[in-house]
Amino acid sequence: MNFADIELKNNEAIHNFELFVDGQRAFIDYKIKDSKIYLIHTEVPAELQGMGVAEALVEKAFNYIEQHQLKMVPLCSYVQLFLKRHPGWNRLVA
Repeated sequence: MNFADIELKNNEAIHNFELFVDGQRAFIDYKIKDSKIYLIHTEVPAELQGMGVAEALVEKAFNYIEQHQLKMVPLCSYVQLFLKRHPGWNRLVA
């Protein structure tokens, strides 16, 4: 599945980065404090698991973080795993 055309939504009211795929909502829960963004939890609906949704969501979130000149604190275990697989993104880690 190609996620390039699916836009990341920053739902600031509930501190979530959201990706809607086939009517389902995948999200990363975050908090921002002092120009640092804390990525707390990534969740993908069961119907979308194994399709690369979490990876696309994290990559889009990282692009957003970089564009907004934030530094991140990866508290989420999935985000930590993603960073191990894609060490180039460690440039964003606070």
